Amino acid sequence: MPSTTPKPAKQAGITDLGRRIAARREALGLTREQVGNRSGADASYIAYLEERSANPGIGSLVRLADALETTIAELAGATADQPPGRGSAERDSELVTLSPEECRRLLSTHGIGRVAVFTPEGPAVVPVNYVVAGDDIAFRTSGEALLIRAAGTEVAFEVDHIDDAMKQGWSVLAVGELTGVTDGESIRRLETTARSLPWAGGNRTHWMSVTPVRVSGRRVVHR
Repeated sequence: MPSTTPKPAKQAGITDLGRRIAARREALGLTREQVGNRSGADASYIAYLEERSANPGIGSLVRLADALETTIAELAGATADQPPGRGSAERDSELVTLSPEECRRLLSTHGIGRVAVFTPEGPAVVPVNYVVAGDDIAFRTSGEALLIRAAGTEVAFEVDHIDDAMKQGWSVLAVGELTGVTDGESIRRLETTARSLPWAGGNRTHWMSVTPVRVSGRRVVHR
């Protein structure tokens, strides 16, 4: 019997198409069997697409994209360099305010966010890999980075999620003072909490944190 439990997106021999299929499936919380049922295929075929070099026909791609609530272009990577949100809005869309509890839940434990700071040249926004440790939002940067020079100032931290297929999304904004983390025990806890190294690479070993004094968020929904 084929396995029906979700598997990690990164496996040996997996292709770009397979990675996108696996990532989208896991984002929806679906098993391979469920995707197969939605697309009229067997779970073993979904596993083959995720784990092997495959060239499915256009009909299979259409059914698979529909099952994964996305588009063929998204699965093929044709939109990888395009900003999200290019599709038309739904006619019944509305913007709702999120509670502080929901905002903190969406921040979750880790991900990619943006830090907005003021510089002598004007405002700047820097993407970072972050972790949530207690009430603080922490990230690593380099010793020469712009964010190091912003220590002791008030900053805004923003994280969001855009679902092009469903034309929905949310954003959370946290505001607080940016500080450098220098305590050895705190640094060890953050190193243990971090799930991965910063995507930007390089010598990014300086931990900084934001303790939010206010948190707000909004979500686009369909009535």
